[in-house]
This record gives sequence, structure tokens and C-alpha cells, in this order.
Amino acid sequence: MPLRRDAQRNRERIVEAAGEVFATRGFAATLDDVAHHAGVGVGTVYRRFPTKEELIDAVFTDRLEDLVTLAEEALTAPSAWEGLTGFLRTSARWHAADRGLRDAALSMGEQHFKQAGEQIVPLLEQLMERAHAEGTLRLDAGFHDFPIIMAMVTEMAQHSEGCRPGLYERYLELVIDGLRARPDNGTLGTEPTDTDVQAVMRGCVPPMRSSRS
Repeated sequence: MPLRRDAQRNRERIVEAAGEVFATRGFAATLDDVAHHAGVGVGTVYRRFPTKEELIDAVFTDRLEDLVTLAEEALTAPSAWEGLTGFLRTSARWHAADRGLRDAALSMGEQHFKQAGEQIVPLLEQLMERAHAEGTLRLDAGFHDFPIIMAMVTEMAQHSEGCRPGLYERYLELVIDGLRARPDNGTLGTEPTDTDVQAVMRGCVPPMRSSRS
């Protein structure tokens, strides 16, 4: 059943406000924060979106599709290296500008955004395979390195925005240079697994140390 016009306006206002709040605070923002920013009662927000997850889905599903489109466009670049580094630079810029999008993108392995993850993973894997084949990407760099690289670089963006905007780009370029294949490349060791990546994104809990010496 379609929403009444005033109810539809409220819904649109809530989604717009949520996008703005999540952009600055990430997923740590609450529905109370969104209600305050939208200028509506928190009960209005809960009637439209009973859980924060439903609101997050309404705000970010289309934005994650933009990342999928970006990956598809990267596959059409003149070289795999150009496509790969272009994807990294653009997605890092988007994530730096929108903390909520960053949180959503780094959650694509989770059930909530699983569909977007299932779309983008094969595209990026194909792009990396091409870069390996053309000899531009170091062979010991794999797909599961990407979310951790993005997490590191965009965390820098969040911390430096207030004092030196754009500083993250310096470190992104250092990382990109380190991904380039060279005759003197050393070894990075074992690539993280999908389980490793998900654990890091959640925040690893170190094992308890024994009290015995």
C-alpha cells in the first residue's frame, strides 16, 4: 500500500538526514541522532525504519551499486593497472568524503550487504588477474589485501580531515607504488583470508594470555 504524501515526505526527509549523519559519524550514529537532524520525533523514525539496519540499507544500497559500476568501468580501462589504481583512488576519495559509505563498503562481506559484495568481488578479482597477467601488479598481492588497504587509508582520511584534508592521498600513493610489480619485489608473506578480513573489520580481539610465566 503506497504511503500517504506526508508520510512519504517524512520518509524521504529521514533518509536524506540519515545520509548526512552517517557521512560524518559513520554507523556509530543512532536513530536518535538521525531524528534530531531530520527535525522529527524519534517515534517517526522508528515507524518508518524499525531498526537501524533497515535505514542503513535504504541509504546505502544505491551507493554501493555505484562502487559496482566503478569496478565495471575499471575493467574497460586501457590497462588493468590503470583500471585498478583508478578504482582505488576514486573509491578512496568517496570513502574519505562519506564515513557511512566507508562503513558500508567495508561491510560488504557481511550478510547485510552480501549482494553488493557478491557483485563486486568477481569484478575486482578479474581486474587483479589481468594486472598479474600483464605484469604490472606484484604477484603476492591478492584481492583480500584490498579491504584492509582501504580501511587503513580511509581511517587516515577521517583522522586528518580536520587538520590537513587530503593527507590520505599521500599514503594511498605510497601503497599503490608498493603494489607495482618490480624485479626486486620481496615477499609479503601469506595473503589474508576472507575470515581474516572479516575479523579485522570487526576489530580483532587478542587471545587471553596465560597468567602462568
